[in-house]
Amino acid sequence: MKRFQLIEHTADTGLVAYGSSLAEAFANAAYGLFSIITELNKVREVESRSVAVSAGDAESLLFEWLNHLIYIFDVEHLLLKRFDITEFTGHNLKATCRGETYNPSRHHLKLGVKSATYHMLKVDGEKNRVQVIFDV
Repeated sequence: MKRFQLIEHTADTGLVAYGSSLAEAFANAAYGLFSIITELNKVREVESRSVAVSAGDAESLLFEWLNHLIYIFDVEHLLLKRFDITEFTGHNLKATCRGETYNPSRHHLKLGVKSATYHMLKVDGEKNRVQVIFDV
């Protein structure tokens, strides 16, 4: 099963992510996010961050999850590529995320992602599929 596929949207970009569970679809959405930002095959898993987010529903949880990861990149310059979700409900998510600090001599930034948006945001628990559009 493929992790995600990119979708085009006028001036923005988005993705649909898949998984064998909804938690895996959330992890694959995060992987897809960072694959938009950089070439992940050049990112090593040498640093980790614990992430915990909560929201009122699954769509808001996806929004909060992805925007928290963008915040980590913006503030700490940490490129993430592995997302081990340790706790997942429709309202809470805890994960250990691994990657490394951005190094301009090793990493090429492809596209700046400002935020995840609510536009066309979908969480399908029956098909374990999520969709998100990013403001770039």
